[in-house]
Amino acid sequence: MPTQEKVDQVNSIQGWIDKCTIAISTDHTGLNVTDMNLLRRSLRENGIEYRVIKNRLAHIAADNSTKPEFKEIVTGPTGIAFGYDDPLAPAKILSEFVKSTRSPLIIRGAVMGQSVLTSDQVQALADIPSKEELMSRLLGQLNAPITSLLYVLSGPVQGLARVLSRRIESMPKEENTD
Repeated sequence: MPTQEKVDQVNSIQGWIDKCTIAISTDHTGLNVTDMNLLRRSLRENGIEYRVIKNRLAHIAADNSTKPEFKEIVTGPTGIAFGYDDPLAPAKILSEFVKSTRSPLIIRGAVMGQSVLTSDQVQALADIPSKEELMSRLLGQLNAPITSLLYVLSGPVQGLARVLSRRIESMPKEENTD
């Protein structure tokens, strides 16, 4: 018979699974306490929860949740990053953490929506430019034709201004004889 503590843990895990937009599975073996705290802090600052969970409890919670495929990413020592808003943010933060600290953290896979992603697919998600960067690129591309048109249209006016300016410079100066 399960204890009330384990029932509560299963319910918590199930709630995280049901609410998240992405859940990324990691192997945290070999990660020291300082790096683990740094990882948790950087994830928490972005609204992402990182939980070390027991596989058996995670499997039970996945069976009871709306995402039973979650069981596929839970093997061995498991830490899960639960992202609730932007599905790219957890992948970017975990990838950047591994690169910057050279930690032994291994990204195993993820569940996004109803899809199971491999570690390579999670890395591909991390490499996608942010929404802000994509919007600035789009605005730059939309602005380029207008800028070019403005340059072309202002060319004849600038040419006329240069011709008039040189003509004025080449004219002899009149002297006042008053």
